[in-house]
Amino acid sequence: MNRHVVTLEELGGRELAQICAYALDAPRDVLQGQGVALVFEQPSLRTRSSSALAVRSLGGWPMFLTDDEIGLDQRESVEDVGRTLAEYYAFCALRVRDHGVFGRLVETVGDRLGVVNLLSRAAHPTQAVADVLTMAEHFTSGRVEDLAGLRVAYVGDVTNVARSLAVALRLLGADVVLGAPDAYQLGEGGPEDPRRIAHGSLRLVGSAREAVAGAHVVYTDSWISMGLEAERGERLEALRDFQVSEDLLAGADPAAVVMHCLPAHRGEEVDPQVLDTPRSLVWRQVAHRVSAMRGALRWMKETS
Repeated sequence: MNRHVVTLEELGGRELAQICAYALDAPRDVLQGQGVALVFEQPSLRTRSSSALAVRSLGGWPMFLTDDEIGLDQRESVEDVGRTLAEYYAFCALRVRDHGVFGRLVETVGDRLGVVNLLSRAAHPTQAVADVLTMAEHFTSGRVEDLAGLRVAYVGDVTNVARSLAVALRLLGADVVLGAPDAYQLGEGGPEDPRRIAHGSLRLVGSAREAVAGAHVVYTDSWISMGLEAERGERLEALRDFQVSEDLLAGADPAAVVMHCLPAHRGEEVDPQVLDTPRSLVWRQVAHRVSAMRGALRWMKETS
């Protein structure tokens, strides 16, 4: 039976730890002779590159398919796309606009095709896996199970990245603070909701300074995600007090590190003097995107 990686909330802490263990283990040719369809409705640099490298490192063959080539629910239905891909590939990893695509796809393909969420507006699980791997590498000699008690502050617009990150951290027993104005704070419900996790802790605050007080990690994301360009002026004004700067970091733990999933807009959500210093772990996050995808694929293959 094929497993799927759609949200981390659906998987749980034990499965997340297994994925991380597979991510750090030496690559094996577990996908030898098998193809992985990589479907991108939106452009990508890190997700596309890391996914292809992960598939090849496991002996598989990546095939890129763009929105122009597939056209989910435009050229043909999600269900028919799924049925077609299941005839050719062992796994399908998708970066989509509508999170509902995953439910329809999984229902259609069942155990014939493993499905990975490479990003939707609701969740970004592979990024969160890369993030906890990066934190574990820095703080706990690579052991994600030892991240319990780590304090992580996320400031700015609470995006899909923040949701999956908070779920992952709470599953591992870490403490999360989300700092954002009310209009940009964590919404109720949805398919990746850290409120529903019983481990660790979660606080929502309206002040960046309150969020980062004593934090070991300060994390941010772009304030103007793809498709929100028309809101640029409004967002810059509303979020200006949430920029990750040296002044803001003065309230964090003295050894605090900075993380960002990229792409970064220097001078907006993050001061370049912060992003381009040794306390920034962003390039280790980039490197671990390959690890995360490799771990997800190995977990799906070897535990199915």
